[in-house]
Amino acid sequence: MATATEAPPLAPAPEEEPPRRRGRWTPYWLLLPGLLWLVVFFALPVIYQASTSVQTGSLEEGYKVTWHFATYWDALSEYWPQFVRSVLYAASATVLCLLLGYPLAYLIAFRAGRWRNLIMILVIAPFFTSFLIRTLAWKTILADSGPVVDVLNTLHVLDVTAWLGWTAGDRVLATPLAVVCGLTYNFLPFMILPLYTSLERIDPRLHEAANDLYAKPSTTFRRVTFPLSMPGVVSGTLLTFIPASGDYINSDLLGSTETRMAGNVIQSQFLRILDYPTAAALSFILMAAILVMVTLYIRKSGTEDLV
Repeated sequence: MATATEAPPLAPAPEEEPPRRRGRWTPYWLLLPGLLWLVVFFALPVIYQASTSVQTGSLEEGYKVTWHFATYWDALSEYWPQFVRSVLYAASATVLCLLLGYPLAYLIAFRAGRWRNLIMILVIAPFFTSFLIRTLAWKTILADSGPVVDVLNTLHVLDVTAWLGWTAGDRVLATPLAVVCGLTYNFLPFMILPLYTSLERIDPRLHEAANDLYAKPSTTFRRVTFPLSMPGVVSGTLLTFIPASGDYINSDLLGSTETRMAGNVIQSQFLRILDYPTAAALSFILMAAILVMVTLYIRKSGTEDLV
């Protein structure tokens, strides 16, 4: 019997260096312009305003950083009604936008058919005109002698809103209701577009499966459609509430001195009274309040808590 000779062991191959990743810095170079933009036009102004809020002095003598944090307390203690009013108006407008925008977004996503593009154009049509022009148009719509006020008086709606403190007698302009109507109209597209995007992504086979299981339409909406559209609900409410809480144009044009919001106070402090430390402090108080509310809202709005 022939025996096979054992082959000598092979020498280990020399370890080769992994090839260098070509273009590994390309994503960072692409991000650089955006980062520079954020630093120059966001971070630096925020830092400057933070230093302004702790300064003392006057416009004639100049301002100096003295770390005068009492400006925050003085500003909050004097203007807290405007902050509460801003949150109340913004929350009311956000709820109205959700109640008006969700059915329309649902219609566009599931029922519009060939009219979908036309309805989408009508939704974004207000963006084709200036924010100021759109707000001024509501002064004509809500005029005391206009048809809207006449219809509301006929239906005795103004009696209820006057009892709630949202209108003054038979007048709508220069009341909280007018401000909320302006906010709702101007920020409604910011609610509809995220809702439509979220609803459109829902697999229609899920609705078919619910129908096969003999689920009622209300049950299908409550257990399938609405939970799956929660990303759009959260995005839409944030895109509506955040800018509405800092808005001052609607209150300035449609409201009165009794409907002044935090944005009106900040604008007045910056441009009329020229009290820059107080204006900067008010800006940071508003930003901190919105940040806290948004953080709590995001934590409580998970789909696992709502299904």
